[in-house]
Amino acid sequence: MNAKTVLPAVAMTAVSMVLTLAVVVMWLGTAMPWPVALVVGLGIDGGWLATLAYERRLAAQGDHSNAVTAVGWSFGLIATGVLIAHAFTAEGSAGAWLAVAWLPIAAKALWLVHGLWERTALTGKALDAIQGIQQEARDEAAVARARLRAEAATEETRLTAVTQAGARVAHVQAKTAETLSRAWSTLETARKGEGTGQALTSVTARVAPDVTPQWELPVWGPTEPVSAFALESVGALTDDALDALVDRIRHSETPALSYREMAGRFRTAGHSASEVRLRAAWKRVA
Repeated sequence: MNAKTVLPAVAMTAVSMVLTLAVVVMWLGTAMPWPVALVVGLGIDGGWLATLAYERRLAAQGDHSNAVTAVGWSFGLIATGVLIAHAFTAEGSAGAWLAVAWLPIAAKALWLVHGLWERTALTGKALDAIQGIQQEARDEAAVARARLRAEAATEETRLTAVTQAGARVAHVQAKTAETLSRAWSTLETARKGEGTGQALTSVTARVAPDVTPQWELPVWGPTEPVSAFALESVGALTDDALDALVDRIRHSETPALSYREMAGRFRTAGHSASEVRLRAAWKRVA
């Protein structure tokens, strides 16, 4: 994996060193003997190479030196300055030399990228673990999204069913109310009709002359149940009177009547008593 960054940096460094050496020899060779120009070029390249090697050694040890880094960049800037100066003094090919003047700086930048790569590089085991964690997180997120979608669909279905049921109930209630309203209107029309009183009078006149019946509409609304105590509150029989009455009805025939027959004749005669009191009186008498 290091080859992806170290090989471009090595290639760019080699090209920059060769180019710098060639430019120094060609440029300074006209003003001084070429061996001297060669020594100058080798000095620039050697200083750059020495600082680069020391930086790589510190990086292998997990260390870093700002001074060495500054010296290395200084040699790179010197090489770039030599190339730029040669480009401005060359005749007819200034643009071509300027086009390659950035190579020393580019080489230093590639070595910087390679150093960052090494400081952040991970082993294959660590990368596999990271991939496993990421895949697990993606799986959990997908499952959560699917669960949310399913719950949303279920809730939507439930709300739709409840809404439809409510609509049906409301429709039935509306139809019932309409039917009751029509029936009530019919009863009201019949009660207020001109022939209603005459018809009722003709029916009741034979039973109770000179009596005109009063026909009121039934109450349409909530009703309250009437307790047994309220039914017996008016004209309720005492226990002695109830015992005497039950005994008289029981022995009105021979043989004596059963409880069912006695209760039927008791209520047919117009007497009132709760079922509990009537059965208790029967047990006392029988």
